[in-house]
Amino acid sequence: MDILDEIIVARKHRVTAAKVVTPLAGFREKALAVRLAATPHALLYELSQPSRLNVIAEFKRRSPSKGVIRVDADPASVARAYQRGGAAAISVLTEQDHFGGSLADVRAVRDAVTLPILRKDFIVDEYQVWESAAVGADALLLIVAALSDGELKILLDIAENVLGMDALVEVHTEVELQRAVVAGAKLIGVNNRNLRTFEVSLETSIELAGKAPADVTLISESGLHNSEDLCRLAASGFKGFLIGETLMRAVDPESALRALLSKSQ
Repeated sequence: MDILDEIIVARKHRVTAAKVVTPLAGFREKALAVRLAATPHALLYELSQPSRLNVIAEFKRRSPSKGVIRVDADPASVARAYQRGGAAAISVLTEQDHFGGSLADVRAVRDAVTLPILRKDFIVDEYQVWESAAVGADALLLIVAALSDGELKILLDIAENVLGMDALVEVHTEVELQRAVVAGAKLIGVNNRNLRTFEVSLETSIELAGKAPADVTLISESGLHNSEDLCRLAASGFKGFLIGETLMRAVDPESALRALLSKSQ
């Protein structure tokens, strides 16, 4: 069993336990009320703004591939720094066992900033979609490698059509890209890190950009370190860039993001 399988198994156990403590009926109405007051498809709107590089700045404490990144980081403080630095949106990693995140991090970020929030996790059940809406996320991650075609379509439909959220559908092979397209994904993230081997290559984004339909919005994820990376990928058709480790390791995340964007103009 590789690391992705291990994470998925752990996630399913946690979802099963969460359902016992708080059944879906317990927060379904809250989720609908939160979404009724929220701007629909806020992330996709931000990413469609012309003449700028859109960075989705990520908050995470650690990862299986990099270990501890910044274990004592405060989500609200980091999020405010990202907003001041020019982020288009903020990604919050909520997986507990391998990344040290929680839904409380999303709540803290929601209270701190006005930017769209992406809940980044291993979503395996519709319970987590409703959960994401209830805590104030505007979007969530759906990983093609972790879902069957049927599961992907169901989760995508609930997120986008029932709740008016955005689903960032993550792929890292041509086969996964085609599955995402068939499922109806409008927002596709190309992960340059293979989730099974953790090898990173920006060529993954370059290759898949040429195979993606013109009407989807492409986001490049992982392994982005400098303005040259962003400019190269923007020239290949990417509208957004998810950056976590580089900014989380910076002494001053606001200045680091501002410098990255200014050098990319």
